[in-house]
Amino acid sequence: MAQLSPMLTQATPVQAARGEGVHLYDTDGRRYLDFTAGIGVTSTGHCHPKVVAAAQEQVATLIHGQYTTVMHQPLLRLTERLGEVLPDGIDSLFFANSGSEAVEASVRLARHATGRPLILAFDGGFHGRTMGAAALTTSGAKIRSGIGPMMGGVAFAPFPYAYRYGWAEEQAVEFALKELDRQLVTTAPATDVAAFIIEPVLGEGGYVPTPPPFLQGLRERADRHGILLIADEVQTGYGRTGRFWGHQHAAGATPDILITAKGLASGFPLSAIAAPRDLMAKARPGSQGGTYGGNAVACAAAIATLEVVQEEGLVENAATQGRRLLDAVRAATADVPVVGDVRGLGLMVGIEFTAPDGTPDTATAVRAHAAAAEQGLLLLTCGAFGNVVRMIPPLVVNAEQIDEGVALWTKALADAVS
Repeated sequence: MAQLSPMLTQATPVQAARGEGVHLYDTDGRRYLDFTAGIGVTSTGHCHPKVVAAAQEQVATLIHGQYTTVMHQPLLRLTERLGEVLPDGIDSLFFANSGSEAVEASVRLARHATGRPLILAFDGGFHGRTMGAAALTTSGAKIRSGIGPMMGGVAFAPFPYAYRYGWAEEQAVEFALKELDRQLVTTAPATDVAAFIIEPVLGEGGYVPTPPPFLQGLRERADRHGILLIADEVQTGYGRTGRFWGHQHAAGATPDILITAKGLASGFPLSAIAAPRDLMAKARPGSQGGTYGGNAVACAAAIATLEVVQEEGLVENAATQGRRLLDAVRAATADVPVVGDVRGLGLMVGIEFTAPDGTPDTATAVRAHAAAAEQGLLLLTCGAFGNVVRMIPPLVVNAEQIDEGVALWTKALADAVS
């Protein structure tokens, strides 16, 4: 009998049978409050009626219209609708299947457009598991271990992770920008760098928001040196941070290439890169394509997702409920010595566990994560040491559900530290 790979371990013990809104139900009918959202994917909640109806209608009409063979209306309509929410000047799109694939497409475009070989990423970033994307990833050894040599033409610079350094955010930003400037005249000459790539909030790296002055500093240096700025918005896009795009928290830091996936289609596999048309036209012939990219059903679901996000005010809701969640978690953990930091942006909240000697307290984070599932609250961990518990509710979450989640978390935390 065939079995799943033993490497596909689950973060929680739940075998899901169905989902509705912010809840998952297991095969025994037990209800769980899902603060994982499929790693930030089910932005409109599980099985939103409008998304379901759009997908059902499309399945009965056209499932697969391969987009370099024929064109189909869902892809054209989605492209037009995305033009309403993309930053000014970013008006050309290429669709793929996954975040990793979109990351690699952005790297290919940046190298083609500039004729330069180097991509400069930042410590703690996660950009995917495929070979090119993994070469840009330093969120944890598990992504890079045992598969070298990695793709060449990649350099790394410090990320302003203030809590890790034990500094104020301003000091961390100053340090990281100074180190970047040093690299641009030493190990990664500016004339060789095609692009900077960064997440507006570190995802797998620990749910650390990128300080706006750092993003603004990257934009200034990119302009000065003829370098492109790539915003990896796979997890932070589509309202997750309380703005439609995560980089919009930093005024004037509009990227040259924007990557989106996860919340784009409420669970259907779809990703994209977006750039100004003149920049996108610098890609070489044949460099963009794929069998399943821009799938008709996924595009129909994405159109419905965007309509729900706009009609239900989910970006604003993410900002409001994100503040409520962050404040409540901070209050609930204020007297817990092993909780070293609680941080977040919108509906991305990370709780970092630290031992009395200042080292990562992975054991307590793991216990708290497991205890939360026992209480009926599904969460995930992240960070290089697995010592950060992250909360990622769907964007449809309301105040009552936030309060319920924090109450369950408080009980789980008490169990974990007792």
